[in-house]
Amino acid sequence: MSMEEVQPRESMEFDVVIVGAGPAGLASAIRLKQLNADLTIVVVEKGSEVGAHILSGAVIDPVSLDRLLADWRDDADCPLKTQVTADKFYWMTTGAAIPLPSIMMPPLMSNHGCYIGSLGNVCRWLGRKAEALGVEIYPGFAAVEVLYDEKGAVRGIATGDMGVAKDGSHKSSYTRGMELLGKYTLFAEGARGSLTKQLIARFALDANSEPPKFGIGLKEVWQIDPSKHQKGLIQHSFGWPLNISTGGGSFLYHYDDNLVAVGFVVHLNYSDPYLSPFDEFQRFKTHPAIRSLFEGGKRLGYGSRAITEGGYQSVPRLSFAGGLLIGCAAGFVNVPRIKGVHNAVASGMLAAEHVNAALSTGRANDELVEYENAWRDSPVGKDLYPVRNVKPLWSKFGTVIGVALGGIDMWCNTLGFSLFGTQSHAKPDAKTLDPAKDHAPVAPVKPDGKLTFDRLSSVFLSNTNHEEDQPVHLKVADMSLQKASEHDIYAGPSSRYCPAAVYEWVEEPAGPRFVINAQNCVHCKTCDVKDPNGNITWVPPEGGGGPNYEAM
Repeated sequence: MSMEEVQPRESMEFDVVIVGAGPAGLASAIRLKQLNADLTIVVVEKGSEVGAHILSGAVIDPVSLDRLLADWRDDADCPLKTQVTADKFYWMTTGAAIPLPSIMMPPLMSNHGCYIGSLGNVCRWLGRKAEALGVEIYPGFAAVEVLYDEKGAVRGIATGDMGVAKDGSHKSSYTRGMELLGKYTLFAEGARGSLTKQLIARFALDANSEPPKFGIGLKEVWQIDPSKHQKGLIQHSFGWPLNISTGGGSFLYHYDDNLVAVGFVVHLNYSDPYLSPFDEFQRFKTHPAIRSLFEGGKRLGYGSRAITEGGYQSVPRLSFAGGLLIGCAAGFVNVPRIKGVHNAVASGMLAAEHVNAALSTGRANDELVEYENAWRDSPVGKDLYPVRNVKPLWSKFGTVIGVALGGIDMWCNTLGFSLFGTQSHAKPDAKTLDPAKDHAPVAPVKPDGKLTFDRLSSVFLSNTNHEEDQPVHLKVADMSLQKASEHDIYAGPSSRYCPAAVYEWVEEPAGPRFVINAQNCVHCKTCDVKDPNGNITWVPPEGGGGPNYEAM
């Protein structure tokens, strides 16, 4: 089809456009309507429904939810029903789980008063709340382009075209994307959002911040033997199966009717190109102190997602002409607490308050620098500042010494000072891999189909689906570089860091060929973070594609 035959996009105008129906985006929409019921607000969501792409542990601190919807505990429709009753930490060795006394933990690490549940279901509930207030939510539409006015200010977004074939031609089902225009646009895409990356580059939002840091989180939901279920128990661990130079750890959360969320996080600044976070997760479940919990149980769900881990010093500038970054797009995860939902909700509310104040005075498409100036003194900044050194100390000194120093620093911060000032993060995660010659291959876990599993059966549980005849949404900028570096120097780590069997190096007589099984992609974004040359870029596929998590 020639360029002359491309249909013009239809355009719709709103007061506020919000990209992403996660906790930050939905909280901002709800708060805006609470402040001014007459505002027109649209939320665009790439998942097939609200919650379809949401994955988190999740132990949720309700402090921000209490401010957003004070009576949420009395709402029978709210999915958060299980309050934390016991909180345990363990240091794992090959054969033992050594409990760490709670008295060692700084007060800010306490989970007293928190709730366990499915963040996907929480977002579905928040979506219904937003729609009841008059917010328009468009699920199944991926925001693929930022739109700018003649002065360079953000004026909205465009959703992706539907019905484009793999070769770029237009199928009979072709439908042009829409332009959603707003006086302000809030970007709540989560970790490593594709449009957020573009905005950071265009406006140099990271000019005065540390490099962003990430982890990969893998999660399964199990229904276990009722006799083993301890509703309200949460436990975290670090140590085995990771070595002391590789950051990460596990979580186990008992909630609702005999459900257990089990997960594993690996910090993406690891150096061993042979490391496979997926295999280490499966290996973790074989620990003598863990495996018996799942015997006789059934695995119900699987998913994976990148996690922002840079914290306070990696937060970029959050305001620019016409828009704001909120939630995990801004990097508001509290790493030692393994929590970000409370900060996502709080940042969405804070942004809403500044947007509403600007709209009430007739402003539009200018920079809301007031939000940028306010977040550090808000509950979000006060939550992140005391823990700012935990991640860099862990990275510099390894798990044993680094975690101990991080704990000391958190204790000192409760008294109003730090022994370490504010530590830097050094290099980006893409630059931390060693050449393969410096390491030995690691034997993968042999799946038994009962406790341990392979990637493809796991992806099946995530209900991942993409229209196969569409352009590949994982863009390799230079295929020759991929062969010369990612394969020849680093031994193809993409086949191991990807938790969904998207990438393969297939040996053929003519040489190794890089295969991208894009239909398996669970949208975790790990490849966009960890490729050693920054050679892979994740862009949104056709709207509605990807995982369809039911209660993750």
